[in-house]
Order: sequence, then structure tokens, then C-alpha cells
Amino acid sequence: MSARSLKPGWRMVTFGDVVKNVNMVERDPVSKGIERIVGLEHIDPENLHIRRWSSVEEGTSFTRKFVPGQTLFGKRRAYQRKVAFAEFEGICSGDILTFEPKSTDALLPELLPFICQTDAFFEHALNTSAGSLSPRTSWSALQGFQFPLPPLDEQKRIAEILWAADEAVEAYTIAYNKLVKLSEAIVECDICSMLYPWQPLGSVLTAILAGKSVVGSTMPAKPNEYGVLKVSAVGATGFKPDENKRLLRSEDFLHRYRINNGALLITRCNTTALVGRVCIVQSDFHHLMLCDKTLQLILDENIVNIRFVYEALRSHRVRTQIAGLATGTGGAMKNLSQQDLRSLLIPLPSKESQNIAIHKVSQIAKQKDIISGWIARLVDLKKQVTRTLIC
Repeated sequence: MSARSLKPGWRMVTFGDVVKNVNMVERDPVSKGIERIVGLEHIDPENLHIRRWSSVEEGTSFTRKFVPGQTLFGKRRAYQRKVAFAEFEGICSGDILTFEPKSTDALLPELLPFICQTDAFFEHALNTSAGSLSPRTSWSALQGFQFPLPPLDEQKRIAEILWAADEAVEAYTIAYNKLVKLSEAIVECDICSMLYPWQPLGSVLTAILAGKSVVGSTMPAKPNEYGVLKVSAVGATGFKPDENKRLLRSEDFLHRYRINNGALLITRCNTTALVGRVCIVQSDFHHLMLCDKTLQLILDENIVNIRFVYEALRSHRVRTQIAGLATGTGGAMKNLSQQDLRSLLIPLPSKESQNIAIHKVSQIAKQKDIISGWIARLVDLKKQVTRTLIC
């Protein structure tokens, strides 16, 4: 924005002229009553609120202190867009910069985090980052960022609007998280109830389809090309068809291993946390085939509801079994054999009880989708308002 295009009363300023990077050091947080440690992993992208932290009692090598009202900015991997507004006192990672206005007569603390969330600020942070594997920007580079600053009364009005938008996102996010907890409770009580008989998974399986190892390209297959799934295709939120490798030879495609709608997939080989991850395919992908690290469980649908088994396999009780059965030598990779899978104990109530439980879970899932859509719209609206009011 040029000086000529500035709104009346606005002025172009340099970030370092109105903001200071506060380097408060605290080497003995316990004696000062500080309880929380915040690392980059605790700050969610594009979310100003810190909802997770570690305890000082667990020990830390961090010494940088932050206080309420400061803006925390993740200088490492700035493309992750990690900015937070401190609402409590704590100790943070050295990869987090702590900003506050040099003078509240020039810049309101409540507006500063939104300035740091603008595309222009992140672009400046990225352009001034150095390093290939873990690029970092620096305070000396960030303080040269220039932006238009409104007068104080306008800052107050803008901050109120943006915090109201943020509050709306937070309210929907809280509602979404409560639905997640409700869904988990239903799974544990209505699906994994210890009042039900528990039987080996093998008792309801008609077959286990094991994929084959084939050579694939580093690029994913296009819809008119054949591809083989990567183990990451079984994602945390469902099936991810783009996680595949294009086959170098079309004759390597084995049609009996192609991916069909309704298939229940489970990873047999992955990291300790991800082995045994499951998903249900929601459409036909006839150009894709199973990989050797992914299995398809074919169930007797006269006995079980596929969604019921899916939810049971994702439950804490069954995941605990999987963790105990998975084997591996060295590293974090673990393997789950077909024999181990068949021996997994799962709840097996009547088909009617299964259907009732899944109906409850499905109703909650629909509400989650609705709220998730609203959150996405509100986040996008907040970005648009930020661009309009600040940039």
C-alpha cells in the first residue's frame, strides 16, 4: 500500500518502530509459580488461542518467559502460520518470539496478533527465512516489515470486530470438540460395552485381502492411470485417494486388489502410533489397488455392521490390543500379522444393537460435518475481514 492510497489518519510504519521483541528470561519458573511450558507443537496454525501445553514440573531447558497480552510468533517454519495471543503466563520455546507494542499510545496489544496473521506479514517472514530443512526467520528481519497503521480509535474498532469473529470461530470449535467427546463416549459405552460378548475378529471375517508390492512412480496416478496406494492413504480423517504412486507398468495392476466403495481398510505396517489405522472407502477407485502394507477386511455382513466394526477398531480398548500385538525390531515401525488381526477381540452384540449404536454415531457425525463447515466459512470470513480492515 502506497502513502497516497492510505486512508485518512493512517500512516505507514515499520514493525520494529512500534513493536518490540521482549526477551524476558526466567531460569527458575517453579519458584516463581509459573506452571506452563509452550512449544511450537502447542500452537495450532491460524488459531490465536493456546489450548495445550506441558507442565514445568516435567522439566524444561526453555528460559524465555511470556506474559498475558503478548503476541507469540513461531519463527521456525513460518509457513505453518503459528501466531497466538497469550492469555496466561508461561515459558516458551526459543523458536517463539514474544511481541508487544512499544507504546500503547501507538499500537493496541489487542490488534497486534491480527497484524501478525496477515498474509503480508507471513510473506515477509517466509522471504526472510533461512535454512533448508527447518527454515527460520529472525527478529532482525521481521522488524523491517512495513504496514499501514490506523489511528487508535480505528484500531479499537477493528480489534473489536476481529475478536468478535474470532469468538464466533471459538464457539463453534468448542461445540465441535464437545461432539467429538460425545461420539467417543458413545463408542466406549454403546459399541465397546463390556456387557456385550467379545469375540475374535476372525469369527466375523470371510477373508482378508492382502495387497501386493509393486514399483510405483513418485507422482500420484491420474484418473486415467493405474496407481498403488501408499500406506498413508488410510488417513486419520478417512480414505485419501491422492496418497498413491502411479504404476510404471500398467500390466502390474492387479484387478482383484482394486479399491471399491465400502471397503474396510487397515494398515498392517506403520509407525507405532499408526499401525492398525482403519478407514472406510466412500467411492469406487477402480484405477487404484492395495499396497502390500494395507489389508482389506471382508466381513460377514449377516453378522456385523461394517461401520460398527470400523468404530470398534478405532476405539481405545481395541487400539490397546493392537499396540500389544504389533511387533517390530528397532525403530518406530511396527507390523501386525493377519493372525494377530484375526485374534483381536471385538464387541459382538446383536445386529439390532449394532445398528442402533451406529445410528447414534452417524447422527453425531452429521452434526460434526455441519459445524465443521461453519467453522471453515467463519475462518474464511475472518481472513477476508482482516484483509479489508488491516491490509
